[in-house]
Amino acid sequence: MGKALSWLEIIRLGRKDYSAALATQKEMVAQRVAGITPDRLLLTEHPSVITIGRSGSENDLTVSRKALHQQKISCHVSDRGGKTTFHNPGQLVAYPILRLSKKDLHWYVYTLLDVVADLLREHGLTPTIKQESPGVWVNDKKIASIGVAIKKWVTYHGIALNVNNDLAGFNCIIPCGMPGQQMTSMKEELGASLDLSQIEKRFVDHFKKRFAFEEAHEKRHPHWLTIPSPDADRCREMKTLLNGLNLSTVCQSAHCPNMGECYGKGTATFMILGDHCTRGCRFCAVDKGTPPPVDPLEPERVATAVAALGLRYAVVTSVTRDDLPDGGAKHFTDTVRSIRRQCPHTRIEILVPDFMGIVLAVDTVLAAKPDMFNHNIETVPRLYPMVRPQANYKRSLGLLARAADQGLAVKSGIMLGLGELPEEIASTLKDLRKTGCEYLTMGQYLAPSKKHLPVSRYLSPDEFAQWHRMGKSYGFKEVASGPLVRSSYRAEEVFNH
Repeated sequence: MGKALSWLEIIRLGRKDYSAALATQKEMVAQRVAGITPDRLLLTEHPSVITIGRSGSENDLTVSRKALHQQKISCHVSDRGGKTTFHNPGQLVAYPILRLSKKDLHWYVYTLLDVVADLLREHGLTPTIKQESPGVWVNDKKIASIGVAIKKWVTYHGIALNVNNDLAGFNCIIPCGMPGQQMTSMKEELGASLDLSQIEKRFVDHFKKRFAFEEAHEKRHPHWLTIPSPDADRCREMKTLLNGLNLSTVCQSAHCPNMGECYGKGTATFMILGDHCTRGCRFCAVDKGTPPPVDPLEPERVATAVAALGLRYAVVTSVTRDDLPDGGAKHFTDTVRSIRRQCPHTRIEILVPDFMGIVLAVDTVLAAKPDMFNHNIETVPRLYPMVRPQANYKRSLGLLARAADQGLAVKSGIMLGLGELPEEIASTLKDLRKTGCEYLTMGQYLAPSKKHLPVSRYLSPDEFAQWHRMGKSYGFKEVASGPLVRSSYRAEEVFNH
């Protein structure tokens, strides 16, 4: 068994079918048992569903299966403890996937109940926990139900707190096998609806406190993210050259952890079209705001820098310029052509934004025939609204497909550690392959500051190695997968491979 990991990964599943959520839990339990992933806390809502635990039976139903079907309520027999309960939208369901070092199930159950009790007290309610019947009550009405399971001392299933949900569905069952038991919700007790996302947040805070997940554990970088000190003299020379030509690099603007290594080798990823982005992606360190006017002399200065550095392989990217009619497409083309005039033997990779999906702009860039066309998918589709709200997953896939259709070598990249699930990563890689993308980068997300999205978890080098093998099995020609891998990291090696 692998070494225990000490941080907590928070995964918000959104609204998810009960059976799909259970399958996800079981996969994560297997990973936690193997010691390759940290403790996790899954938060979700379910469409209307009745679940029958190991101590329950069909006798706990007060209506027929046919009547449940007519009400669009599904019914599942579950391997959790407890009897029968009901889930529906507006209810907060929490599934902890924890390795219990204490190996004390009684302690775990009542600590989980205490988390809910802490949350209710914070809202002015007076919760009661009954030793003879696990759950949480307010005014002698049940507000939270618990049912857990355990495999090799790793927990799954969990607890459901009624927040804003319609309680009528509980009439279809004998709740927790307790005839006459009244149910309630936070909305019912407080007389007003609550923001479920805020309830989730406070639940997480109380969960961390009760289960002693310290903030330091989550924020501390694991040892494999430690990098050697850069060659200070070489870095200074690079910065002097770039500043003298009034050029920006994504290395500096995006706080890339590999800047010292790349500058030390005399290479960099040039960032054109200014250093202010028109979008507000929550993972990116590049400054947001109104960009300066396009500098028509910039392409020649980039080419001059490429020549001065003697680069055999040049990577050019840009901020997103939604303020420009063509998104900066012509400027990309001018830069490629300038490099080719001054450095005819240099291979050129461009890492482009999505150009708002404007076909004419995309075709303008494709006509420049870069040696490698790169556009990052960045994350799985479920996380787009949180990670890059102004982007569009299908639009990015379409951009990659159009480049592949024109016969270009196509590359994309994805960050891991933002809360994505393994099956979502696999699905995204398959989507990328369908576009004709043949080169892939996979790296650890690192929060540039406290204002950016926090790291959900740090993946181990072994996990990145597994994704490398998975990517290759899907047919990618080359997969650069590792904690410190970035879109243009060792780009020439990927291309040459």
